[in-house]
Amino acid sequence: MGGSQLDQAAAVVNEHAFRLPPPGLRDLVSGYIGFRQAGVEPARHRGLPSPELTLIFTLDDPLVLASHPDPAQAPGTYDSIAGGLHTAPAIITHEGRQSGVQLGLSPLGARMLLGMPAGELAEIDVAAEEVLGSLATEVRDRLRTATTWPGRFAILDEVLTARAARGAARAGAGVSPEVAYAWRKLLRTGGATAVGVLAAETGWSERHLRARFREETGLGPKAAARVIRFGRARRELMRRVAAGEAPGLADLAVACGYFDQAHLDREFGLLAGCAPTTWLAEEFRNFQSVAA
Repeated sequence: MGGSQLDQAAAVVNEHAFRLPPPGLRDLVSGYIGFRQAGVEPARHRGLPSPELTLIFTLDDPLVLASHPDPAQAPGTYDSIAGGLHTAPAIITHEGRQSGVQLGLSPLGARMLLGMPAGELAEIDVAAEEVLGSLATEVRDRLRTATTWPGRFAILDEVLTARAARGAARAGAGVSPEVAYAWRKLLRTGGATAVGVLAAETGWSERHLRARFREETGLGPKAAARVIRFGRARRELMRRVAAGEAPGLADLAVACGYFDQAHLDREFGLLAGCAPTTWLAEEFRNFQSVAA
């Protein structure tokens, strides 16, 4: 290998790290994903619908969103970003460098951690400063100063634990027990519980449940069920391929609650903007997909 090739290989950075938050935060935050890439091929990534809000703090270059779930929202660049639940993909691009820490937030914890219901962020992305104020800048600066992934994750533990404690003491920070029950049951059943069943079990009318559920999470129960089922299928598909197994789309569809493979393909087209096989080909090496 020539000297220029050695230099190029040495310049490639491809770091990924994952950690769960402390036990006291796990109902609010699913985990921390750290990533840093440099000297890699320019790429684009589909930010797919999931049952979590997204919070990202960049470490080097800004995050570039070529398009948002709501096509009416203009493309933009962000040093830190908060995004709500959505039913269409965002498109993220980079020119060979990207880095940051990504958090998945439960919509049930949005009032406590973000100071607002998740419904206010439905289908949109905003600069994190619009939600967290100066805390977003403080966290990003501290993360950039830290030199290791454990050090960065410890900063998030500290900040989020304090934020959750203050949120818990704030009047109106909690979600109604009925909405929380409905959300958790949809998660437990992989989106397989009908709205009528949820309404009967909460004691609310279907109309009232839909309205309150959307207000808190940003999606109605039926849309939330679709996103939860889709997220389950996407994770299982990635697990199979990462383990060297065949995708097995027909049995995957049935296992995840779809009528058949054609139904799975249609839902991928609507929620991801492409077929499952296309998504695998595009995304398998992206940091978000690997972390899944």
